[in-house]
Amino acid sequence: MSFKGNKVWVAHDSKNSLLLKKDRALIKYNLNQDYDYWVHENALKPEDQAVPAGQKKKKEQTLSPEQDPDVRHCIRIYTDGASSGNPGPSGIGVLLVYKDNRKEISECIGTATNNIAELAAIRRALSCLKRKDLPIRIYTDSAYAVGLLTQKWHPRTNQGLANEIKAILSTFDDIALIKVKGHAGIKENEVADFLATSAIKKGPS
Repeated sequence: MSFKGNKVWVAHDSKNSLLLKKDRALIKYNLNQDYDYWVHENALKPEDQAVPAGQKKKKEQTLSPEQDPDVRHCIRIYTDGASSGNPGPSGIGVLLVYKDNRKEISECIGTATNNIAELAAIRRALSCLKRKDLPIRIYTDSAYAVGLLTQKWHPRTNQGLANEIKAILSTFDDIALIKVKGHAGIKENEVADFLATSAIKKGPS
């Protein structure tokens, strides 16, 4: 099918119907894509509505290639949390990328669990954003954080922190959390991991 002019693969069930979760379909821009990307089913169009690569605007061709063409104009955020002891001394790492601009954050958050550090990294990243009209994509290797913030989980712990982050997320026009594989060679994710672990070694500022 096509999504925003791009040809995509769409997951179907055994009856050849769209595989849906809360009215959203699972798509991939290429079959090697290692994270889940869900879009509203109404946003999907027939394959013949995809714009052939040779007919795309020149300004699109000059952009750096990404696994996901839909993020070329987005603020991309890579977050990670680390804990030595779980609970123990913890740190957060954040890398924000927008066009040619980059910002790195490495902070010790004291004693915490790894899950709290993962959530704290996302909250810290959101606190840096001044524009809420631009599309935002947050990448994390924490299945816990993605599940807690995007699905109807009812955790026994960290619910207050999760609700705080959800409230902040709701103030943005276009924002999504994307789960990526940890230590899988994704450069920006490795940077976020380094920033988080370095913060533990540096200790409180």
